[in-house]
Formats: sequence, C-alpha cells, structure tokens
Amino acid sequence: MAAAGLLWLAVALGPALAASRYRPDWASLDARPLPAWFDQAKVGVFVHWGVFSVPAWGSEWFWWHWQGEHRADYERFVQRRYPPDTAYTDFAPRFTAHDFQPREWAQLFQRAGARYVVLTTKHHEGFTNWGSPVSWNWNSLDTGPHRDLVGELGQALRESNIRYGLYHSLLEWFNPLYLADKESGFKTQNFVLKKTMPELYDLVLKYKPDLIWSDGDWEAPESYWNSTSFLAWLYNDSPVKDTVVVNDRWCNNCSCHHGGYYNCADKYKPGTLPPHKWEMCSSIDKLSWGYRSNMNIAELMDEASIIEELVQTVSFGGNYLLNVGPTKEGVIVPIFQERLLALGRWLDTNGEAIYESKPWRVQMENSTDMVWYTSKGPVVYAIFLTWPRGNILELSSPTPSPATQVSMLGFAGTLKWQKSPGKGLVITLPYMLPSPLPPQSGWTIKLEGVK
Repeated sequence: MAAAGLLWLAVALGPALAASRYRPDWASLDARPLPAWFDQAKVGVFVHWGVFSVPAWGSEWFWWHWQGEHRADYERFVQRRYPPDTAYTDFAPRFTAHDFQPREWAQLFQRAGARYVVLTTKHHEGFTNWGSPVSWNWNSLDTGPHRDLVGELGQALRESNIRYGLYHSLLEWFNPLYLADKESGFKTQNFVLKKTMPELYDLVLKYKPDLIWSDGDWEAPESYWNSTSFLAWLYNDSPVKDTVVVNDRWCNNCSCHHGGYYNCADKYKPGTLPPHKWEMCSSIDKLSWGYRSNMNIAELMDEASIIEELVQTVSFGGNYLLNVGPTKEGVIVPIFQERLLALGRWLDTNGEAIYESKPWRVQMENSTDMVWYTSKGPVVYAIFLTWPRGNILELSSPTPSPATQVSMLGFAGTLKWQKSPGKGLVITLPYMLPSPLPPQSGWTIKLEGVK
C-alpha cells in the first residue's frame, strides 16, 4: 500500500517536477528567485590577481594595452624594465605567490566585514589560477606559483564561514581559438567548446562556488557563448543549484537585462532605487583593479569615500564589492589592509543598519545626500555622513509617533528628540569631545516606532 501510494505521488508530481526545471532561455532563467544569502550579505571583497600582477603597472589590462593597442607608454615601460624580445608569457614564472597565506587573507577579509569574497580565477589574459585541464602550461599549477590558488583560498574562506565567488572571463584576448572564432563573425565556437565552457564546468564541479562573477562577454552574442545552456545546467543539475548566485555578464546585450543580479557597469551608481537586485563593484585603487607598484595615495579611496559608497549602495538595495589587487608574491599591501580594516571597524558598530537590511520607502533625505536610510522590519536606520553643527540632526522623512524611540548605534541609552515644526523630527545627538583627529565617517540613528 505504501509503495502504491509513493508511486501515485511520483506520478502526480512528475509534471510539476518537470515544469520546475529551468529551460536554456532567458525567460525561464531570469525567473529563478535569487538565493536569499546574497541580498543579506551586502558586503564583499573582490580580488584581482594574475600574471598582470608581475609588471604591476598601468592596470590589469597590461597585455592588451601593450600588445593589443601598442600604446607607446606600455612599450616604453617594457623596453626600460625587461630584456629585449620579452613576451607577456615570460612574466608567468615571476608570478610566484611566495608570500600567499590564504588563511591570513581570510582573516583580513573577515575583519573587514566581508560576507563573501570573489577571486579572479581567469582574467582576459587567459591564465588560470587553478590547474585547468584545458589551459596547458598557462595555469598556476604548471608555472608561476605551482599552487592551486583558487582551491587554497576557497578552503581558507570556508573555514572562516565566508561565501566564495569565482570571477571568470569568457573571452581571452590572444587565444588563437578565440581569435579564429572572432574572425568567423562568431559563427564557429571552437573556443567556447574547447576552452571557456569546459573551464566553467570544471570550476563549478571542483570548487562548488557560491557565486559566479562572469565577465568578458561584450564582444559576442549569447548564441556564441552558450551561456543559457550552462546556466540551465547550473540551476538544474549542478552541485550548487540551490545556492549559487550569478551576475549579468553572459552576452553582449545581457548586462543590466539578464542573469541573476545586475552589475550593469563597473562602479555602477543607479541614482534611484532599481527594481532588480544589483551590486556595485568598486576598487580602493581608483585607477586599476590589479596591483600597481606606482600608485600614490591621492589615487586611492579614503575611508570616508568607501563608507559613503557602501551606505549609498545599500540604501538603494545593492551589494558593495570592494576590490584589492595583491602583489605577484601574494601580499595585500598595508595601505589596502588599512582601508579594509577601517571598513570593518565601521561595520562593527554600524553593521546592524547594513547586513540583512532592506531599502526603506525613502532612500535619502530630500534636502541632502548626507543622510541615507535602510530598514529592517519596523526599524528604520538613518545613516548620516557628516556630523551636524550644534549636535542637532533634523530628519524630515520619518513620521514620529508617541511610541517613537531614538538611539544611536555604538552609544548606550536613548537620545532626546522632538517633533519638527514642519514634518519629521529633530534629534539631539550626544556631545562629541573635541579631538585633534578627524572624526570618523558615518553614524547611525536607530528609529523605532516611526512610519
């Protein structure tokens, strides 16, 4: 009887189970609900690391600027620093990762408040940071570090309970298979079938990532990349089908339209609340994603601008992915560490208003871009980026009630407030002792019992 009952159940559920499978088309794939962990996480760290970390000059697009565009400044740099007839492939043995300590990285990212970390497994140069079976002698096991960088970092992050994302470039600037496909107007797919897709499947099966950050999509249509077939497998049959999150860079017109969450563009700022979940990726070094040995302090984001970007992004419903570029030895330089730790200290106090928050009905005060709102259930958070004169903060957007309670994250007790003559409320902030040091950036008012 029990067996017959189970058989009946299987027959009854059969069509429903079949219907719940995702088809390899955007209408079906775009309908997949985004796994909840991503929106709750809010804060991530991006890591750009590869053979481009060896010349460590200009940006991670070094090879393209040098031998794709033949830019004079790049040609001069190579002539002055390296022997005649140097090829880009000669840089690979110098990508040593001698000082790479994955557990130290994981500890740093944890202290920075990151809930997920995204590593470049392969940038547009095609070098893979794991032993890709289809990237012979152009991977981190065969040359350079002789280590599985993707695997080592993944293990350390999992030990620290941090989600792991893998950046992967679809295209490779100088791969002969890709160049031949490009020459055919992308009518042939040898590169996709023999190189880029086998690598994506290998990454998923080997490392079981929480996130796939696709890039290098912009030159060819979806029909060339076979992106929808891969995503259907990822969502239906892969070992991470229920938890994995992807971005929107899967074809030359996918960005901001198709995929999981949207990146739209690097350093994207929507200006209003978008209807779709999104992520802003930003870099501490404003001029590069990869490490540059010649960067100077004026070209780096300071603590205040990092916190401002984070707050604005989360208020508009986005996640914030902040990038660092390690050196060829695997060192995250102290100035990058200092910026990450400053962000972490701020989140230690104010993280309640960031993690697991939702956008409120208003994202910012009408009169200023210095006060931003988030919410969590009935609680509203007002994050103000500059300390107001006279220690008086005026908020016109929240509507107070007799039950309203006002407090400030990091300060004990409640704050005095009164109803504003117009609308909103006026809050008396705690007295801040004069200090020779510049004040920190960003404080959070917690509002309970407001509408």
